Amino acid sequence: MEAESKQISGGKEKMAMGTAMSAVAVGVVISVVALVASTAVASGGWQIADATFYGDMSGRATMGGDCGYSDLFAQGYGLANTAVSGVLFNNYETCGACYEVRCFNDTRRCRPGSSIMVTVTSLCPPDPKLPGGGLCQPPRKHFDMSEAMYTRIATTPYAGSIPIQFRRVACVKDGGIKFQIKGNPWWILVLVYNVGGSGDVASVAVRGSSGSGAWTPMEREWGQNWQITKTPELMGQALSFQVTTGDGRVVQSEDVAPAHWQFGQIFEGGQF
Repeated sequence: MEAESKQISGGKEKMAMGTAMSAVAVGVVISVVALVASTAVASGGWQIADATFYGDMSGRATMGGDCGYSDLFAQGYGLANTAVSGVLFNNYETCGACYEVRCFNDTRRCRPGSSIMVTVTSLCPPDPKLPGGGLCQPPRKHFDMSEAMYTRIATTPYAGSIPIQFRRVACVKDGGIKFQIKGNPWWILVLVYNVGGSGDVASVAVRGSSGSGAWTPMEREWGQNWQITKTPELMGQALSFQVTTGDGRVVQSEDVAPAHWQFGQIFEGGQF
């Protein structure tokens, strides 16, 4: 197993390869802290909801969103994204979670035997202009996805709100967890994305290379943007990040951002 860290800046990627080891990778420590958790992946049965789409086949309307991912194409989510109603969104806690979705129980509107994998990237809010708040009014479970995904399970883009079944599945990602560092010397904001396993992020902590060795918890600012204030002491230090997902698993990416890191850069750490 090899220790590996990647720095991506200005569209160019730089990779530093560590020494090969037989059992563990230096700089990436993975520990399972819970075998069973409240958001277990792919362990439950199918649930029932309904689904629509917004935008067009380009998926441009679905970029950005309440999870803070911004350019979903650049970040690897692409068109396989969805907004979900508040009961599923759970105040940002489901951002990054992956679901298998299939149309069912409607031979006229459903493509037989078809299913899709989508990642939660935004919230579908209630619409006060519609009776009862519309399709995303709690406690309704609803998926509002890109047209490209919708038309893979529906027979026509004019099918309207279609009946679906959905279940939580593991997220499979290429490469490691990505950390985009933003902010200023007194406030650091880190976007965490490309998370495998359960996909969601329950907590993030940071540690500087010159500190006491203790992890400092970060706060969820919004979506998967995590912040820490009063940070001048972290400037000029290599940064390590500890990511805990909703199923209790932990990945530590040691010194993933080197001491010369700059705001706006993206770094790649370990993976679940």
